[in-house]
Amino acid sequence: MKVLLLAKEVPDTGDPRKLDPLTGMLDREGSESVPDEINERTIEHALLYRDEGGDAEIVVLTIGPETAEDSVRKFLAMGADSAVIVSDQAIRGADATRTAQIIAAAVEQIGPDLVLAGNESTDGRSGLVPSMVAEFLGWPVLPALSEVQITEESVTGSTASEGEILQLKAAFPAVVTVTERSAEPRFPNFKGVMQAKKKPLTVWSLADIAAAEGWGATSVMVSSMERPARAAGTKLTDDGTAAEKLADFLATNRLI
Repeated sequence: MKVLLLAKEVPDTGDPRKLDPLTGMLDREGSESVPDEINERTIEHALLYRDEGGDAEIVVLTIGPETAEDSVRKFLAMGADSAVIVSDQAIRGADATRTAQIIAAAVEQIGPDLVLAGNESTDGRSGLVPSMVAEFLGWPVLPALSEVQITEESVTGSTASEGEILQLKAAFPAVVTVTERSAEPRFPNFKGVMQAKKKPLTVWSLADIAAAEGWGATSVMVSSMERPARAAGTKLTDDGTAAEKLADFLATNRLI
């Protein structure tokens, strides 16, 4: 079985994030780039399947600059077998639809049985791309699983929906997204880090995956502005009428 992990390099969540006022896009130069933490949980499911005796080739795929190699190598150190970076200047500014189209083209080139992804990235947080990829491929998608079981022929899992727990199952090929509750990732050890340096990492352009021509961005940012600073709230001094003033304030703001 070939398992493909969709990985993403994102700005460090510990650093402040800002939009570029000229482009309306996230300023990725303003903070350190790191592997998205949700992907560490994602790869754990493939590694667990292999630990339990399953025959799995694990490939990591990321869309972004070639400088994402350092982030990708972390997943190789955790146990992935190889990695692919799709890097092209034409990708810059791609929206979710165009990104999904590019990923789908790369998936067809790689030919996995199962695609694993996080339910949402920590920078965009749209949660749309994996499902869009499945739509382009014509594959079933099992979204936001908190539990995952992989067998030789299918994948099953549970997801919460409208207060209910749903049990989902799909035969291969399929796309699966997982939440932060799904698995606790392992730490790469020294041996894994050293082996990662020798594992194959390939860089493709859009032409290499026959995705050079296609849709442009179907959604664009037309304007952006900084969030206004929070104004100081109203302070009440309890002079015997504080309760009445508080009730009036809540009523005026339709909070009661």
